[in-house]
Amino acid sequence: MISSVAYIAMHTSPLIQPGIGNAGGMNVYLDRLSRTMAASNVDVTVFTRRSESESDTVTEVMPGYRVVQIETGPAERISLTEMRLYAAEFAREVEKWIRSHGRTYDLVHSHYWLSGRCGVRLKDALGIPLANSFHTLGKVKDATRGTDEPLSSSHRLLTEQEVIERSDCVIASTPYEFDDLLEHYGASPERLCVSPPGVDHSVFSPGSRSDAKTKLGFGDERIILFAGRIQSHKGTDLAVRSFGKIPAILADDTGPTTLHIIGGASGPDGEAELARCHISAERLGVADRIRYFEPVPHSSLADHYRASEVVIVPSRSESFGLVAAEAQACGIPVVAANAGGLPYVINASESGLLVDDHDPQAFASAIAAILEHGSFAERLGQGGVAYSQKFSWHTTTMRLLELYEGITSQP
Repeated sequence: MISSVAYIAMHTSPLIQPGIGNAGGMNVYLDRLSRTMAASNVDVTVFTRRSESESDTVTEVMPGYRVVQIETGPAERISLTEMRLYAAEFAREVEKWIRSHGRTYDLVHSHYWLSGRCGVRLKDALGIPLANSFHTLGKVKDATRGTDEPLSSSHRLLTEQEVIERSDCVIASTPYEFDDLLEHYGASPERLCVSPPGVDHSVFSPGSRSDAKTKLGFGDERIILFAGRIQSHKGTDLAVRSFGKIPAILADDTGPTTLHIIGGASGPDGEAELARCHISAERLGVADRIRYFEPVPHSSLADHYRASEVVIVPSRSESFGLVAAEAQACGIPVVAANAGGLPYVINASESGLLVDDHDPQAFASAIAAILEHGSFAERLGQGGVAYSQKFSWHTTTMRLLELYEGITSQP
């Protein structure tokens, strides 16, 4: 019986609002998973790097779930390139904290490649099994990157390979990521497992579009929503260019369309991607119909989903695609790239539409088909609500506990 687990998330904390800096879907994953584990009587400690000088070292989020911030490097937000310089020190300090506080864990579960090295150290030092979730893979990102995106560092790729080889279980979010681990890294299939993230259906559920618009102070415009960190890999500029090919007033004359972008610039190309968005919008003559929003609390996204007609997810790759899953749970059709784990998250032509080749015209046509055909949009929305039921944090937790039991029972 699993009673305690150490989660390692060096580069980002579940306490940080998604959409800021390095914070994204992984933050939501860690927080919701930890809460559900704690509610299932599993004691959880999340170890992360301190990125704010005034934050507490230990935050008791709820009984059985705490976040420990390790003092490593400057207590401020830094790039992943800078952060990797402190990876070895971070691993030493996590081990020191565990020993000094007399903590014992049944296993360690590291998240992302930066944390994987720490996971390997704790496995060896404490004699406990290691599970690892990458959330994104360097070789997969390189295979799908845009022309303006830098290649993954050799340090990252070598670390990913080492962590895959040393982990007792590498957890993929979808069967597509499972295949990527086999194809790009030669991972041993007997040590690969699949466990999708979940959706909090108490928060993300269908609701009145007019009520959501009133709550958020929106008018009668028809909203296309992009929610996520602004970076080339998420396809933010592609969302803008696709929107630029949709007429201001569609054939059914139901009012103007607008594009809402929720998120902050992220990563080494974040500011450049934001600049590209503005340039594309001006060139296409749609700058006055695009609204930019700072990141919002995760629970507030539900109202933004409900206020929208369509959610666009044009990522070049996604290990899962939490935005797509949450939007569907709210009954909103999704138009997404046919890439990464998104074909697993979206039931094509039943809960949303998948677009090949990251073609702006193809995205625009798919979005227009939904906006112009109310019965089609309604059918997709209903299909999304039904399909999203396969994703829940309870199911995710039970699946992971099964995997944890498997690796801790090995001789």
